[in-house]
Amino acid sequence: MAKSRKLADLQQLLDRVQATLPADAAVADLRRAIASKQAVAVARGAKLVAKHNLRQLAPALMAAFDPFLIDPIARDPNCLAKASIADALYRMDCREIELFLSGIRHFQLEPVFGGRQDTAPKLRSICALGLVRANYEDVFVELADLLADPEAPARTAAAQAIAYSENRERGVPLLRLRIRVGDTPTVLADCFTALLSLAPHDSLSLVAGHLDASEPEVREAAALVLGESRLPEAFELLRAWWERTFEPNLRSTALLAISMLRSKASVDFLLAFLAESAESELRGAAAALELLRPNAELWQQICTLLAARGLHPDTLSERHRR
Repeated sequence: MAKSRKLADLQQLLDRVQATLPADAAVADLRRAIASKQAVAVARGAKLVAKHNLRQLAPALMAAFDPFLIDPIARDPNCLAKASIADALYRMDCREIELFLSGIRHFQLEPVFGGRQDTAPKLRSICALGLVRANYEDVFVELADLLADPEAPARTAAAQAIAYSENRERGVPLLRLRIRVGDTPTVLADCFTALLSLAPHDSLSLVAGHLDASEPEVREAAALVLGESRLPEAFELLRAWWERTFEPNLRSTALLAISMLRSKASVDFLLAFLAESAESELRGAAAALELLRPNAELWQQICTLLAARGLHPDTLSERHRR
């Protein structure tokens, strides 16, 4: 009861702080909340520090972090405080390597119905970015471990951090290994994206090879990443995939990915598709066409082509949703 009253008092204090920041008195009260050792209040306080870029409170955040590593399930369930502290320090470009190392190595298995669940992937993910930004010399040792993390969100974060590093020499081999070993479609998508950002031309064939993966979700992920890349060479890869794909949803994905390229070749292909394809095929192009709507001149061409066939883009979208 006393603990809940203390937390309620801290929440009221933080309400006042939030309304009056960055006044000096509010900053002093915020410092007191961060030192409270109440995880919920500390987490909220850390977010306010980051929002207002109160770098003078960075030492207070750092001092608050380590105590939550002791008996962490009781003191900081769901890693709320630790993740918020790490995120605030990262956002303020505080290069606290020791704190980020503690965070990226932290696992917190909390009891849930039927077993235990790790609540620290978000913390590990934030700390990965923090170590990259801090130019930690052994960051790729930590990222290699994170890329093999038991939790998919952490592996996704590892791929994103590798891309953020812009280190082709050390990042590409890790990403290629993760892709070759296999993973969930979501993790693979981030690995594809990271790989194409670091070594676009050398990685096209590896990513394109997954257009024929056994899992439809992986095929879709590879197609959309190729579209997002806007690499000119991706057009022929996607066009060829569209031609050899017969599943309607995947054909729609192929058209969407082609539209994402925004190249002359991709636009010419889509215009020819609109002019020549059966109406049943056109319905699958609804999402692809929506991407082109902001280009007024091109949109007029699309509307004219469809009008000649007694159709309108909005009608296609409605039919596609049915």
